[in-house]
Amino acid sequence: MAKKDIESGIAASGVMGRRRFLQLAGASMVVTGGASAAHFSMTAAHAQGAFKLNVLHINDMHSRVESISAFNSTCSVEDEGENKCFGGFGRLATKIWERRKEIEDAGENVITLDAGDQFQGSLFYTTYRGKAEGEFMNKIGFDLMAVGNHEFDNGPDVLADFIDLVEFPVISGNTKVADGEKLAGKIDEWAILDVGGEKVGVLSVLTPDTANISSPGRNVTIGDDIEYLKEAVTRIRAEGVNKVLLLSHVGFPRDQEIAAQVEGISAIIGGHSHTLLSNTEEGAPAYATMVENPAGKAVPIVQAGAYSKHLGDLSLTFDEDGYVAEATGDTRILDASIEPDAEIEARIAELAGPIETMKATEVGEVAAPIDGSRETCRAQECQMGVLVTDAILARTADQGVTIAIQNGGGLRASIDQGMATVGDVLSVLPFQNTLATMKLKGADVVGSLEAAVNDVENGAGKFPQVGGLKYTLDMNVAPDQGRVKDVMVKEGEEWVPIDPEKVYGVGTNDFMRKGGDGYALFASGAIDPYDYGPGMEEIVAEYLANNAPYQPKLDDRITVIAKN
Repeated sequence: MAKKDIESGIAASGVMGRRRFLQLAGASMVVTGGASAAHFSMTAAHAQGAFKLNVLHINDMHSRVESISAFNSTCSVEDEGENKCFGGFGRLATKIWERRKEIEDAGENVITLDAGDQFQGSLFYTTYRGKAEGEFMNKIGFDLMAVGNHEFDNGPDVLADFIDLVEFPVISGNTKVADGEKLAGKIDEWAILDVGGEKVGVLSVLTPDTANISSPGRNVTIGDDIEYLKEAVTRIRAEGVNKVLLLSHVGFPRDQEIAAQVEGISAIIGGHSHTLLSNTEEGAPAYATMVENPAGKAVPIVQAGAYSKHLGDLSLTFDEDGYVAEATGDTRILDASIEPDAEIEARIAELAGPIETMKATEVGEVAAPIDGSRETCRAQECQMGVLVTDAILARTADQGVTIAIQNGGGLRASIDQGMATVGDVLSVLPFQNTLATMKLKGADVVGSLEAAVNDVENGAGKFPQVGGLKYTLDMNVAPDQGRVKDVMVKEGEEWVPIDPEKVYGVGTNDFMRKGGDGYALFASGAIDPYDYGPGMEEIVAEYLANNAPYQPKLDDRITVIAKN
């Protein structure tokens, strides 16, 4: 980025239709490709000579240090040889450096941003606790990073160590850390970048759900994002900064609500929901998606999927009031056509040495791909959910456990056909959660299912995958108003309606057992709760080995009635 100094701060309208958007932007429309590839160039009447900023951005990389397969797990040597791999820090570095040089050679300004969730997802994080990710981010030259919820998965001290390591600010304005914590004073509220002689303010917010879905601890609080932003935007603009970017980690649906409700944000670069915005991928929301703000201005929103498969490449031109007069760009796929940087690949191989033997350990043959995709496992019965809940039931059968519940968001990858390894299983279950058991009244089981499906529209990770139990999800019913129906439990070989007063043995993971991901009734209603001990990855690996060749399946555990 040309002539840039970093000053760290100390201190629901719908998406616009094309016609309305063009009216607001005073714009011309450029359409490239077919209708599905439409992309907009908003050119204000007096945009000539206005300030232009290019933003290269990623989000939700989740420790994909090495290249990944089509299933978002670590790519095999065979697939690498057949040019079937994507992403990884080697390719990411090559593409960012290439684009940065092109932009700077053209005399334009560029910044590189990460919208959070570098942590958790591979053996590199399990082994190095963020140090590998931080090293490569320094090497690439990131300018800023937002705090994601997974940055707290191993508590605030690990995040503190990461921030000490990296050479750029890590920001989150609605995250407060109490004095006395190792993390205290390390997360900046915002950053003001001096880019080409212009001040660009970058704010950030973290999803308030972090307390439920991660482990920030009692001394870290995350406030309401919109409430915070309404006053923070006013404060940063009072410092003479009118170009205000939001580097958010709240998800694409919430980003749209923020754009519609908070005046003064120029553009939003988001993360958390793993949403790929694209003008070329069929069915993807447009890059950028435009939302009208309270003053009637167009606010572009972008996000670049997840797992390092894409790089966001956004070009913004600002008017004199700091609003976006022109927004162009797209997400760029980091496929085998991009040669990974050799120096970074060599360092990755060096770091991989101590964990390579463990990763390569064979578990058992898999007869067909096991679907563990986010899109499926957070919305309906998925093959990986069946595998994991069956593994829970098998391991706890001698303890009287007859029901298993696994949050869909805890399943982070699919497994391809062939010989599954420890590394494959750890890609699916990277959180080092342990198997937990408890007894729970039928009414609390049903209540937990109801709470766990109340945000399925937004792809919430609490969606319940189940074993030893069946239920119907009626999407015509409002959240928390009886969406879950016809809950059945297996008694012997028979399926019978669940008894609200009967006490059932339930198996889950220790994170959920303690009330994580919104399973509050697990914490408050549990009888004889016990964190049994074996890691979730261990029991799944054992189950695959005992049932090899494993045949993935679905067996009508969850019936979804679509919204009329």
